[in-house]
Amino acid sequence: MTRPDFDALCRLAADVGAAYRPRGWRLATAESCTGGLVSAAVTSVAGSSDWFDRGFVTYSNAAKSDLLGVNPALFAQVGAVSPEVASAMALGARQRAGVEVAVAITGIAGPGGGTAEKPVGTVWFGLVWGAGGAVHNETRHALFKGDRASVRLQAAELALLWLLQAAQPA
Repeated sequence: MTRPDFDALCRLAADVGAAYRPRGWRLATAESCTGGLVSAAVTSVAGSSDWFDRGFVTYSNAAKSDLLGVNPALFAQVGAVSPEVASAMALGARQRAGVEVAVAITGIAGPGGGTAEKPVGTVWFGLVWGAGGAVHNETRHALFKGDRASVRLQAAELALLWLLQAAQPA
């Protein structure tokens, strides 16, 4: 995956809006390592208030717990960069915002903080979407290469691509 630029993220965000608006879907984001990049790309799109509700930037574990309701015990059990935490972040954002779709991103952008099990560039994503009885809850993992800025941009791009994919018929 090549490093996207912010303009590319904004174009993807516009595509997400074009897919969500006719469905009446509203989006919330829960971002850690991306620090609000997805929300920034989304809100760069004119008319995004029709389909974007809010973004949570929950960089610390305390913020993940306080704002999204992530159980603090998860951090000790599996770590903040895990499928369990990504899923809990997405579920918490969806519930607190009362929206149809929520995406969460938690990872290690670097240059420090990586381990043998979770190297720099490790990112987990959570996505919850749907309405009524057809609610989907999935997680995805990626290992990005590059510097801190590159990891963050690639993670935001993948989140937007996944948000777009969620709107496609099964």
